[in-house]
Amino acid sequence: MPHSSATSALKFASLFCAFIGLLMFASLLGGQNLMAMFLDIIHLPFDGGQSFSSDSELVLGAISGGLLFGYGVMAHQVTTHVYSSNPALGGQIIMRGICGWFVVDSAGSILAGAWFNVVLNSGFLALFLVPLLAARIAKPAHP
Repeated sequence: MPHSSATSALKFASLFCAFIGLLMFASLLGGQNLMAMFLDIIHLPFDGGQSFSSDSELVLGAISGGLLFGYGVMAHQVTTHVYSSNPALGGQIIMRGICGWFVVDSAGSILAGAWFNVVLNSGFLALFLVPLLAARIAKPAHP
């Protein structure tokens, strides 16, 4: 994948990440049913058994949404101001951040009995890793 395409893909992944964070925040403004449905999906089977209404659930949703939004903004800035001109450094920063998130989020999801979230996390991980790795592979070899 050419560097310019990888940069565009990473910008998209970053903005998508920030958008999901905003959706989590929006659930606090009357979209609790949407978050309850998401929680029900990651705690398969899909049976309506999850809720998203207690004060604790709402504040954790606010914190998680804020962190996800902030990560998306930060990844976009790293892509725009670092990766675009220094792919090795920018890619390393993004890869360490997204892999760190993936390991902790996925391990925590498994411990919480929400194993299907690992599958969803894998899609998110791929949004960042595919362009980073594809750009590395496409890089011409230097003697």
